[in-house]
Amino acid sequence: MWSFFARDPVKDFNYEILPDTQDTSGIWTLHRGKRKTGGEPLSVFVYEVSTGTEEQTQLAKAAFKRMKTLRHPNILAYVDGLETEKSLYLVTEQVTPLAAHLKAQSERGGSGELEVSWGLHQTVKALSFLVNDCHLLHNNLGIWAVFVDRAGEWKLGGLDHMTPENGDASTSLPSAKAVHPDMDKYDAPESPNSGEKWAGDVWRLGCLIWEVFNGPLPRASSLRSLGKIPKALVPHYCELVGANARARPNPARFLQNCRAPGGFLSNSFVESNLFLEEIQIKDPAEKQQFFQDLSENLDSFPEDFCKHKVLPQLLTAFEFGNAGAVVLTPLFKVGKFLSPEEYQQKIIPVIVKMFSSTDRAMRIRLLQQMEQFVQYLNDAAVNSQIFPHVVHGFTDTNPAIREQTVKSMLLLAPKLNESNLNQELMRHFARLQARDEQGPIRCNTTVCLGKIAPYLNAGTRQRVLISAFSRATKDPFPASRAAGVLGFAATHNYYSVTESAARVLPTLCTLTVDPDKNVRDQAFKAIKSFLTKLETVSEDPTKLAEIEKDVMSSAQPAGAAASWAGWAVTGVSSLTSKLIRTGPGTEGGSPAENTPVGGGGTASPCAGNSAIDGVPGGKELTYLQDYSDLRYVSAELAKKKREERRKELEAKRAERKAAKGPLKLGARKLD
Repeated sequence: MWSFFARDPVKDFNYEILPDTQDTSGIWTLHRGKRKTGGEPLSVFVYEVSTGTEEQTQLAKAAFKRMKTLRHPNILAYVDGLETEKSLYLVTEQVTPLAAHLKAQSERGGSGELEVSWGLHQTVKALSFLVNDCHLLHNNLGIWAVFVDRAGEWKLGGLDHMTPENGDASTSLPSAKAVHPDMDKYDAPESPNSGEKWAGDVWRLGCLIWEVFNGPLPRASSLRSLGKIPKALVPHYCELVGANARARPNPARFLQNCRAPGGFLSNSFVESNLFLEEIQIKDPAEKQQFFQDLSENLDSFPEDFCKHKVLPQLLTAFEFGNAGAVVLTPLFKVGKFLSPEEYQQKIIPVIVKMFSSTDRAMRIRLLQQMEQFVQYLNDAAVNSQIFPHVVHGFTDTNPAIREQTVKSMLLLAPKLNESNLNQELMRHFARLQARDEQGPIRCNTTVCLGKIAPYLNAGTRQRVLISAFSRATKDPFPASRAAGVLGFAATHNYYSVTESAARVLPTLCTLTVDPDKNVRDQAFKAIKSFLTKLETVSEDPTKLAEIEKDVMSSAQPAGAAASWAGWAVTGVSSLTSKLIRTGPGTEGGSPAENTPVGGGGTASPCAGNSAIDGVPGGKELTYLQDYSDLRYVSAELAKKKREERRKELEAKRAERKAAKGPLKLGARKLD
């Protein structure tokens, strides 16, 4: 890396130019550069003074002065500058010439109309600002005078020939074709001052539009050929390059015409950009609606725009605008465009802060979408800043939050430390499994425990697993009993043959007479599995060590448990998804919560179970192939059934009471 500014008198200039990075931009040479302190990427326009270039030097100094004094969001932003006897240095935001940007885009499949529509909107808005607010004429508008920043925003530059609209001879500058003879094809055909003051600039705007869609303009007569100009833009383009200079529209009116319904500049991308530009003055309700709609539109927006314009606004809206949970969905969508380093730097700090929110909607959205960002969370942040807030969900009065909290443990467990995983989490699981009023949540807790068993240390597994699964087999909810059976089967390698014979098999045998056939079927399968293991050791005692090798094994690292056999399921039901109707043969006298559902009238354990929906690598497990599509009744449906049953009983009591007739006073016999 060499410093362009190493020689006097610019050795103290706080910017350096990167080698082999130059493009010609009119009389300037455009370089990529960076700030010496901090390394912020920038662009540096350089003009070298030489003998016989007095006109160009006059233009360069005029542009230097204009850049320092003009400020507008759609005009190239001036950062710093240096003027010496030999050269001029103009430092701006990091940009790329529009021609180079369009060429790069065409190599990747071409710029979409949405991106071009917003770029033209910005360019025309900048021109309108100059003509109508500053009373200046650009006199140099063309594809060479437009630049693109890293967000894909078009910025108007090329201010070399700018003059006041009523300037006298003392303020006149050499024309573009006087410096570059090949530029005469961009000049309007009429004589100067024969039309409106903006006539020349809007003619060049028409030339710019033609080149954006069709490439370099070979000659002025080519403007009659529309080429690839979109149909919605054609009538407005024709107004710009019309022969009658007085009929050419003011830039502001051209913008208004193109923004009319059905116009080229009337689309979701332009609307979203305009809203973002004014978001600070919008009402909270408007912001909420905008962020809700934004998620659907992001898929069609350019990637660079999402990363560099939408993302900062989303972060600002959360940090200072009280946008709440509504920003999460678009935030995670934009996050897919970021590198791991950018994600860690920009989004993770916000996510960590979100977990401390007391907003229930925010908490449940975070839990539901944890799969999208959990891989970027480091273990220290999970244990110290996230897990302490997440565990409050285990005791929340809202069943949906308790459910999502259980599900989230499948993703967080590999990152939890010894204390949080083997003590704190097990304490909450024990309470949920034993005392939660919702059968599906008790079921999901059992399922989750079996899934995270490989991450537990050997002591915790010995202390917790058999007790927890045995408790589940006594649950009144059939899906929980089935989950307990399948939990034993899925974690069979963590039990010694003595435990299998003395503790596991007796528990499973009691389920062979379970009222639910599905539980009985699974119990028989699990018993056969454990008996096979015991028979193997009985026939060949030397295999004992091999069979019990995992009993006292240490906790597995993250990702190591992806291949172990288990019970489970593809997502079908959850407290927050659609309800599932009960199957045939389920209308017994027991409450709906205790009524299993499944294909063909068989009961089925907690499918899907909502506890493992969306878990990375959560494909169907293969231990019990016949039970890969398991379902359970959701809590809302159970509550509804209980209410219906209560009303039915009350109606029957009322009927019996009516049949007996009114009581007759004094009619009762005394013994």
